[in-house]
Amino acid sequence: MLSSVIGGARIPVGPRTYRSTDPSRTAEVVAEVSLAGAADLAGACRVAREAQDAWRDVPPPVRGQVVAAIGRLVEANKAALARVVTREVGKPYAEALGEVQEVADTCAFFLGEGRRLYGQTVPSEMPDKQLFTFRDPVGVVAVVTAGNFPVAVPSWYIVPALLCGNAVVWKPAEYAAACADAFYELFAHAGVPDGVLNVVYADGTETFRGLEQALDAGLVDKVGFTGSTEVGSRIGELCGRHLQTPCLELGGKNPMVVTEDADLPLAVEGALFSGFGTAGQRCTSLGTAIVHESLHAEFVRLLDEAARAAPVGDPSGDVLFGPLINERFADGFEKVLGWIGPGHTTHGSSGTGRITAANPRAGFAGDPEAGLFYHPVIVDGVGPGDELFRAETFGPVIGVTAYRALDEAIALANAPGYGLSASIYTTDPAKVFRFRRRISAGMVSVNNSTSGAEAHLPFGGNGRSGNGGRQSGMWVLDQFTRWQSMNWDHSGRLQKAQMDVLEIEPDLGFRL
Repeated sequence: MLSSVIGGARIPVGPRTYRSTDPSRTAEVVAEVSLAGAADLAGACRVAREAQDAWRDVPPPVRGQVVAAIGRLVEANKAALARVVTREVGKPYAEALGEVQEVADTCAFFLGEGRRLYGQTVPSEMPDKQLFTFRDPVGVVAVVTAGNFPVAVPSWYIVPALLCGNAVVWKPAEYAAACADAFYELFAHAGVPDGVLNVVYADGTETFRGLEQALDAGLVDKVGFTGSTEVGSRIGELCGRHLQTPCLELGGKNPMVVTEDADLPLAVEGALFSGFGTAGQRCTSLGTAIVHESLHAEFVRLLDEAARAAPVGDPSGDVLFGPLINERFADGFEKVLGWIGPGHTTHGSSGTGRITAANPRAGFAGDPEAGLFYHPVIVDGVGPGDELFRAETFGPVIGVTAYRALDEAIALANAPGYGLSASIYTTDPAKVFRFRRRISAGMVSVNNSTSGAEAHLPFGGNGRSGNGGRQSGMWVLDQFTRWQSMNWDHSGRLQKAQMDVLEIEPDLGFRL
């Protein structure tokens, strides 16, 4: 039975529990989780507030060494942590290894930032006066994450937040509690002090109430949230009441534009990976392929062939994708499949919906009846009037539509109102930069899939995909620090800016 960790100690097991099961074998329980209440989350924020003072005073290069130790422990436990990810959220083992590597890469980047939390000395307009700027930690950071990337995404928040001198209260997805527990243990054994990182397992309702209580009590200085656009909007409203700007990483409806001069087999390969990798359960998963009319039919044919040939099934093996994460996501995907209408044509598999003995898929790896496995589906003929075109689907489905001119393709790509990731396949540089200028996405890929992030590149979206905050790289430091300016006048007299400034008179009437 897992329970929340506050101040370095497990809190007592409460009456409300959650069973985290293996989505590829739903009868197998991975972890029993004791769910905390709103008061527990607010209490964790109070403990974090008390611990943050001492952590802030640890020199940043020393905090960087703690981050380095986290990275070394993650690498030493890479295979074990990846197995937990595969078992609890159904991510194929090869992908799970890549996710764990992302944690190590994040640590590798930020260990050096402990020596580069630079301020600046700035020249003054007054003599005998010096100006300085400093980065200070914001204080207590509350982080709420989804479970589709149960260790990589939390590291994007927690590693830089700790490096900058903040204390953290983390609410992971309850359906990824075993992953969260393993993640916490690595941080604790790397030397993160008790109370500086706290883990609270709670459901959505209690989490929101706990955040509200903590914000009202002045215990939280920054909220980071990864999840749905709808919940992110509510958190944004809550934080706005306290004049705070949260870091929101929300959903996506990520377009891929395939131009008439594209390398078509490469585009199909990119669509297959970004649409069906992680069973389409990434915020950066491909939503709609927008294909030039001259290539449309051939693109659909090749993608259909590739999807039918791709191995699907037991995530411990070499498969393109495994199960959906849990029953809640399966139910949501069933609703999405209901959006397929009479004007659409489907491709990609021998059926649609859940893979069962009665609805089989050729070459399936494992026992389809044991888990939450779904057919990959390609839906041709979607358009702006379709819910399938407008809404995030979060499952193994790709929409396809045709276009004639690039301006039309860009308009279609922007139409759903999200702005996370977008991709263009073309051999024409002019098309690349025209697309980049006009696409609303925070991240653009050229001849690459909509999925994929690196630890030193800013990650984040616009519109319905976020509020402009960026994670990863040096850009995330602005989420977890505040700028402080200081002026030091050593002239021995009061000098008034903009008033007591030396003026040198030019002769502006001079002409050659």
